[in-house]
Amino acid sequence: MALIGKRNSLPFVREAPPGYYLDGGSHGEILLPGRYLKQRPLVGSAVDVFVYRDSEDRLVATSETPYAEVGQFAYLRVVSINPRIGVFLDWGLEKDLLLPIREQTSPLREGAWLIVRVALDERTDRIIASARLNRYLNLTPPRFTPGQAVKLLVIDATPLGYNAIVNHTHRGLLYFSDLPGALAPGQTMDGFIRSVRPDGKIDLTPHGTRVGYQRIAPLTDKILDAVKASPGGRLALHDGSSPEEIRATFEVSKKAFKQAIGILFKAKRIVIEDTGIRLP
Repeated sequence: MALIGKRNSLPFVREAPPGYYLDGGSHGEILLPGRYLKQRPLVGSAVDVFVYRDSEDRLVATSETPYAEVGQFAYLRVVSINPRIGVFLDWGLEKDLLLPIREQTSPLREGAWLIVRVALDERTDRIIASARLNRYLNLTPPRFTPGQAVKLLVIDATPLGYNAIVNHTHRGLLYFSDLPGALAPGQTMDGFIRSVRPDGKIDLTPHGTRVGYQRIAPLTDKILDAVKASPGGRLALHDGSSPEEIRATFEVSKKAFKQAIGILFKAKRIVIEDTGIRLP
């Protein structure tokens, strides 16, 4: 069955003057206008298309790709306003995307940019946009791991850094101290998971810091091996030890050592005490 608001691989059924008809399963045949294909496909062969509704509310297919699909967030521009129903956004397709009045959080003017979620309205089965981001961000603690590569969409600035949407599912925080300069709302970027806190909040690091994580990961193994080899499973080094002591033992900086034992502590592999670190 064709999924509305998603890319689909649909079998070609027949050709007619308007174009090519594809098998949409329970949705019936879906028209792909002829201008989107250079040559007639073979009957039964799969055609890669995006399915949405045209201005007459009919399901149609296109070979074009919108800026976002259903279930994704995007930074879109207001291209027109209808005071009775809402505003229309440019999302990269011939038919603009409706942001209904009920899904707005503030008045909008033509030319304004904003972050929205592309959604399928359960009442009308139409694709709409929503600016009510919190309704769609997942509050369930994520299964991200430190160092995992993720896609980020910057939302706004906070006293500590920038809120960002992580992989179209969760909210995370990029710290000012990790960034080379200012970011802009709507900016997309690659990033990495720094940590997932016990309360489920996500700390992020910008693109490029994975190298640092890959440097720390072997150090965590080295420290853990040293603790296991120490009498009683305890090592007399901790986050208050001098840089000289740490470098003499592991040949790394104090900062790297603290990062490594922090990772081990969060993973419950060690216990950090005032006089050292030990196995739990």
